[in-house]
Amino acid sequence: QGFEIPASAWERFILARRITDYDPAHLDQLCLAGAVGWGRLSPHPATLDAVGSGENGRENRRRVIPTRVAPIAFFVREDADWMRPHHPGADDSTTSFLSPVAQALLELLKQRGALFFPDMVRATGRLKAEVETGLWELVAAGLVTADGFENLRALVTPKSASGAGMGKVRRPRHAPGRWSLLHTEGADRDRSVESCCWMLLRRYGVVFRDLLVRETNLPRWRELQIGLRRLEDRGEVRGGRFVDGFLGEQFALPVAVELLRAQRKQPLSTGGERIIISAADPLNLVGIVVPGERIPAISGRSVVFRDGMWEAQEAGMAAGF
Repeated sequence: QGFEIPASAWERFILARRITDYDPAHLDQLCLAGAVGWGRLSPHPATLDAVGSGENGRENRRRVIPTRVAPIAFFVREDADWMRPHHPGADDSTTSFLSPVAQALLELLKQRGALFFPDMVRATGRLKAEVETGLWELVAAGLVTADGFENLRALVTPKSASGAGMGKVRRPRHAPGRWSLLHTEGADRDRSVESCCWMLLRRYGVVFRDLLVRETNLPRWRELQIGLRRLEDRGEVRGGRFVDGFLGEQFALPVAVELLRAQRKQPLSTGGERIIISAADPLNLVGIVVPGERIPAISGRSVVFRDGMWEAQEAGMAAGF
């Protein structure tokens, strides 16, 4: 959770590769039950421009372009203290970075709350395709979310069959779930930072500054460092040097330390085990933690592990580990 990946990549390149016999219905159930939410959590550059420029220089502002590669993150609602408080539209000085249709939809959701797609079409008097594009724009801007992931899936692949690895089931153009503003209620600062520390520790096992360059939703490292030291003082995590070649403090879960020690005692594998992940996957740490040139987080590119070691790829493919 908390790691932003292109919207179109989540199921086809991440979840379907990580989970055997992946079923999209399971993700829908988690979202519709209120256990998991999704949305863009990092600020769009256009929203920052709008807040900083006021009414002057409007013609030079960026626009929000609806795109299938808009960064989307998931969050577990019971464990979301790490999220920054965000109330879309509540205190924005302007929404001129949005198209007229997107502005109308945003105002409608502010006034009437969560709405189904047909309700928005009827209330705005716009064509279905216009409302669809407007919703995409609001998703890309980090302003709206929906009850289920099927709502986003309908925008990613409208009137089309599902992606590879998920069957060839025809989906309706618009899902039954409601659209709503993406509100994130943050906890107090200390609890928020501590929650963020736990999120990173559970994801990586070992946490240090250089590891986090791809993250988009984190406090400053100084704040994380203080939070991690507090956890170390309580005996909940360990501090030390666990990964060679990096400066600064490192912190790890006790179970991660034990696994690293056990792995060090194991002979190097020569069985030729080959694992392929998407370059958009959080495990793409080439050029960050391990040697090599950075591989852009592009959905169609791959990173390859062979017995846990680097493997060169043919021309046009990414190098991998």
